[in-house]
Amino acid sequence: MTKLRKTPVLVALAGVLALGACATATPYQPAGYNGERGGYSEVRLEANRFRVSFSGNSVTSRDQVEMSLLLRSAELTVDNGYDWFATVNRATERDTRYYTTPDPFYYDRYSPFWGPSWRFYRGGYWSAWDPYWRRDVDIRQVSRYEATAEIVMGRGAKPTGDMNAFDAREVMRNLGPRVMRPAS
Repeated sequence: MTKLRKTPVLVALAGVLALGACATATPYQPAGYNGERGGYSEVRLEANRFRVSFSGNSVTSRDQVEMSLLLRSAELTVDNGYDWFATVNRATERDTRYYTTPDPFYYDRYSPFWGPSWRFYRGGYWSAWDPYWRRDVDIRQVSRYEATAEIVMGRGAKPTGDMNAFDAREVMRNLGPRVMRPAS
């Protein structure tokens, strides 16, 4: 293999290793902490009402984002002297983007611009059109999740029969160990 053919493969391998080294899920932390894009945030709307959100990066699962949102809601409830919270409205949004990159392993010994193509008769003329156009391109789908909820907090026993009400301390006990914390 000549030096010219090895170079794209080595560059691609270095890129994959560099991306793999920093691909970790968004930890449970305030948004913007340590320059991270994701994390939790909240806004007080009334004395016992907050809007809470948690956004993850491309390797944070939807489940992890939703658990972090509920955990933050429970922590806010306890920190403000309440016992339970109810979600008034709750939503999880997915932002999906597609990225294309040249395939580093696509190689043609005659020309880097040549690829297989077919001719067909269309509309009175012959056309050189490749039905598998740009087979030398990798397409990657990247999804990020963000969960938001408006919560109302209360004191005493959790309302029975309300499927949107949560005991804050129980949520903290159950979800606290399951969310990913920042590395120390």
